[in-house]
Amino acid sequence: MLPYGKQTIEKDDIEAVVEALQSDWLTTGPLVSTFESTFAQAVGSRHAVSLSSGTAALHAAMHAAGIGRDAKDEVIVPAITFVATSNAVLYQNAKPVFADVNPENLLIDPADVASKITPNTKAIVAMDYAGQPCDYAALRTLADQHNLILISDACHSLGGAVGGKQVGSLADFTCFSFHPIKQITSAEGGMVTTDNSLAATAMKNFRNHGITTDHRQRKSQQQHQYAMESLGFNYRLTDLQCALGLSQLAKLKRFTRRRNDIARFYRSLLEPIEHVRPLKTRSGIEHAHHLFVIRWDRHSTGLTRDNAFEQLRERGIGVNVHYQPVYQHPYYVNRFGDQTGNCPQAEQVYQEILSLPIFPGMREEDVRRVVEQLQAITQAQPRSLPKAA
Repeated sequence: MLPYGKQTIEKDDIEAVVEALQSDWLTTGPLVSTFESTFAQAVGSRHAVSLSSGTAALHAAMHAAGIGRDAKDEVIVPAITFVATSNAVLYQNAKPVFADVNPENLLIDPADVASKITPNTKAIVAMDYAGQPCDYAALRTLADQHNLILISDACHSLGGAVGGKQVGSLADFTCFSFHPIKQITSAEGGMVTTDNSLAATAMKNFRNHGITTDHRQRKSQQQHQYAMESLGFNYRLTDLQCALGLSQLAKLKRFTRRRNDIARFYRSLLEPIEHVRPLKTRSGIEHAHHLFVIRWDRHSTGLTRDNAFEQLRERGIGVNVHYQPVYQHPYYVNRFGDQTGNCPQAEQVYQEILSLPIFPGMREEDVRRVVEQLQAITQAQPRSLPKAA
């Protein structure tokens, strides 16, 4: 099975982790601040705060942004995203409001965002779907007009840029994930970048139970007493993970170039195939290509997207689907009711999208194999949909 994503772990990554294992610190040690400062410099931000996952990063950003201080707080999020984007709003006892996406690239639609701003709206979340940065200029204009906080869910887009400005410096808060299939990995882990010093301090306390000092700080100050000043969580990243993250971060540009090379090769091979359409790329941006997503044309193939998914999986191609509109998940239906029709573009495109394998270790023959199987599954199929459809 060719997976849709896979980490690239090299000898120096292993050596970095072993060195950390042999040090005096396994967690809350010196590598945490080193990873944070190195990461902040890489993305052009003043501060970076490491956390235990991308979800924890989103939660910490919501906390630092003051989401949920008012019982009526609302946060606008894209309909097409991983559930963590929206769940982080719920963690703060606020209400997620879903905005539709542009069907050409599945990025949040600023026009629909504008239509859903109310007096209760406190923030907008831009999710860089598949690694493509959103229209931050338009979203920033909306945020400034309505005095809103702009949060970037960049868990797909580390290494991306807009007009030469790196993702990580385009919003008030930017959240990253270091899950194994992301651009770089620390096994699990996340990061929030911001230029706001007070917010960075608040997030560091938040990840440490609301305590204002960590073990290493108390040791260096020869003190035992600590103060819990707010309710926080154990969202810390270990030195072992930071060692791996630092080693991987040094390879980010190489990994991103390779992902873009694979994406270009996909596009060249897919161009003559009428029943698949890759998502479009906005001009003036650098794509990080966490995913390579196509829209499947069931009308010309006689196969639904789910038919294609099943047959490709049977042929050893580890395709996936990212994502079902969040409000269609049972929890959201039970809590907020049936919102069918709220985001018609998202609902339509969900029936068509398919994520093809992409990761730095892929070879050209792997890409050819995927495209060949995309063609092969339609050859013996009728050219009209089954009556049941």
